[in-house]
Amino acid sequence: MTRLLVAGVGNIFLGDDSFGPEVIRALARRPLPPEVQVRDYGIRGMDLAYELLGGWTVAVLVDAAARGLRPGTLSLIEPDLPDGAQAAPPEAHGMDPAKVLALAAHLGDEPLPRVLVLACEPGELPRGDEDIAPGLSEPVRDAVEQAVEALHALVPALLADPQVTPSLDRPEESRGPAAAGLPHPAATGAEDRQRTRTGPTRSDGSSGTQRSRSTHV
Repeated sequence: MTRLLVAGVGNIFLGDDSFGPEVIRALARRPLPPEVQVRDYGIRGMDLAYELLGGWTVAVLVDAAARGLRPGTLSLIEPDLPDGAQAAPPEAHGMDPAKVLALAAHLGDEPLPRVLVLACEPGELPRGDEDIAPGLSEPVRDAVEQAVEALHALVPALLADPQVTPSLDRPEESRGPAAAGLPHPAATGAEDRQRTRTGPTRSDGSSGTQRSRSTHV
């Protein structure tokens, strides 16, 4: 039986970084099938790392990720999973998905589930002199309901076939960098939510890449 986890990640005090938690809140009004676990992990990276070792077949992380696209654009990303030996040094705090995956690989011998990231391009994040910027920008707020619609399409497909690569409503292959996120300035006091994400090094020494499908909305 397919075990599927949908996890919202992000900091509710950092503007559009709260996209993931807001999507989880919206799913409370339009629930996914009961066999799917839906949970907001906020910035609790350690909790999510241990959860990923719980025998899940597929985990869908819902997050804001700067990829150089139009604010509010949704992307479906499948990162290469770390193998433990080649993983980057893990961090016990924060919620950068790449670091959480590295931490999970470090913590246990169990295989990690297949991981997909439903990412939204942020429009507003705190500047260097700001510690708090509550609330979503308008394009990202609009993307919350679009993400709910996307999950209601993606989840049944993954339950039926956990190896399928679902597409969003109007898929367009990304021609941008292979990494899931492009670097941008992190807010002061929020290093754990810095959005630079590069794929882990594979065992053959090559750089990890991430496959993505994007829809412009």
